[in-house]
Amino acid sequence: MSQVVFKAQNRKSNGSGEARKIRRAGRIPGVIYGRSGKAISIDLDALEFSNGVRVISESTIVKVEVDGKPYDAFVKNTQRNILDGNILHVDFYEVQSDAVVRARVTIQLKGSAAGVREGGVLEFPLHEVEVECLPKDLPERIELDVSELGANQAIYVRDLKLSSAVKVLTSQDLVIALVKFAKEEKAEAAEEEVAAEAAAAPEEKDK
Repeated sequence: MSQVVFKAQNRKSNGSGEARKIRRAGRIPGVIYGRSGKAISIDLDALEFSNGVRVISESTIVKVEVDGKPYDAFVKNTQRNILDGNILHVDFYEVQSDAVVRARVTIQLKGSAAGVREGGVLEFPLHEVEVECLPKDLPERIELDVSELGANQAIYVRDLKLSSAVKVLTSQDLVIALVKFAKEEKAEAAEEEVAAEAAAAPEEKDK
């Protein structure tokens, strides 16, 4: 996917009154936070941003062109109106090509697990991992093929196949996906229920 580009302009004044004026004009106030601590106040087209933000994730590096000057950045936070869902404010965090970044990358499961066809149930407890790398090596998402995952088997963070340039910070022992054998669980539950009824029977006779 080509890099998402947002065109913005410098915001010369701040304050709630100015922010309302910007929103009435169909734009969104925002801030780009630089790695040096410097913040740039901007505003950008509301429709363009709303459309663009739908196709990106937390680990997607976008380009923000402020009066023609480009900044590579993450969309770090979007503030929305709780009543209508409209975006009220957006924060960007600038990234530099030669500086290591940390980001959470979404995991997407791919394929149909073999264990599900055997009667198991696929569970997906971990939806993202935190990684550290240079911006050019940062994956937008991680596709995980679960086709060979059998019943009572699991895929762990340590099983991810990523570039050597990407360091995974999330615990290697966490389970990403697993297949529980539903038939076996139901049989065990039934046995436990029968045992419980048998244990309760003498008590009922004594009453």
